[in-house]
Amino acid sequence: MGARYIAVVHREEKFYVAECLEIGTVSQGESIEEAIENLKEATELYLEEFPVPLERKF
Repeated sequence: MGARYIAVVHREEKFYVAECLEIGTVSQGESIEEAIENLKEATELYLEEFPVPLERKF
């Protein structure tokens, strides 16, 4: 199971905007579902380029 992040979605005129506050990625879509799917793709691409370091447990 991969990491889980929170998506915040709000409406701006005719589009829904989805933001992942932990990572800083943002995307949009004509529906909430489309905005979230676009955000998932944007976040995956971002994390491929800039991976989040694993937390060290002591």
